[in-house]
Amino acid sequence: MMRAGTRNSITDVGGLKVGNAEDHRLKSGVSVVVCDQPAVAAVQVLGGAPGTRETDLLEPHNTVQTVDAIVLSGGSAFGLDAASGAQAALRQMGRGFPVGNLRIPIVPAAILFDLINGGDKDWGLYPPYRELGYAAVQAAALEFSTGTAGAGTGALTATFKGGLGTASTILDNGITVGALVAVNALGSATIGDTRHFWSAPFEEKAEFGGLGMPHPFPKDARDLRIKFRGRQSQAQNTTIAVIATDAVLTKAEAKRLAIAAHDGFSRALWPSHTPLDGDLVFALATGTAKKTISVEDFIDLGAAAASTMARAIARGVHDATPAENDPLPVWAPKG
Repeated sequence: MMRAGTRNSITDVGGLKVGNAEDHRLKSGVSVVVCDQPAVAAVQVLGGAPGTRETDLLEPHNTVQTVDAIVLSGGSAFGLDAASGAQAALRQMGRGFPVGNLRIPIVPAAILFDLINGGDKDWGLYPPYRELGYAAVQAAALEFSTGTAGAGTGALTATFKGGLGTASTILDNGITVGALVAVNALGSATIGDTRHFWSAPFEEKAEFGGLGMPHPFPKDARDLRIKFRGRQSQAQNTTIAVIATDAVLTKAEAKRLAIAAHDGFSRALWPSHTPLDGDLVFALATGTAKKTISVEDFIDLGAAAASTMARAIARGVHDATPAENDPLPVWAPKG
């Protein structure tokens, strides 16, 4: 039987730490997954409006096999600067792909749009994301904040504030799967006008409220709740995530894992993968369990990736906290 890991966090995957840095006046921030040792990585983009850095090199047919960190950032295209800050911090640590007597940290990144969320974006000539990326690496640890933190600081969904979520699963064979996600979806993580999560069938120990599925099921549940429909909805979206495992995977297998994890988006968000979302999943395989995966075992691994991602999405919304000038309420009940 699958079960959540000790921390119920992506850091249950051996060899990974997470660091957050945020500016609550800005209502934006950065989250970095730092690999203790270079990890095999891949990516799958299914949203129609992505913003990325260093994703081409993650394709299985390209040369570089491993990465040093993954950056998730707010700030739209401005937030891609966060990877430069993370790269600088890793270079100070002596990390990176060796080229002659040099080392170049490999830091793929993805961004979400949180520019119009009530925060003060009057940052002057240069945006602050490079410094936030540097600070996030410096803060990397096994324990980290979720909800209104890191890349989830200014995130929104159609119905409630979004946020940074994480979850983990230990399979029967001892392999661990973990997810980290910044939830900023065009659609909704909750069913209709209720507080029940679409992810409810996968919930572990009331990790996001324990409400289960609504009964009776709302007749209008299938109606689309779209963020700010008719008002700038074209820009204010994207859910970005990392799925990780301690199994030994090839680059091609890591890409298959990223593909499977996107099913968690479909289970947790209605709708997902729209032309106005940049929905993306990075995959990391640290290999610390020293176990390879058979084709049959990969079925279980892929299912765990999807369910773990769905849970992490719900937890990101569930954990959000209120702040001044928020355009949407938080999920947590008042009082």
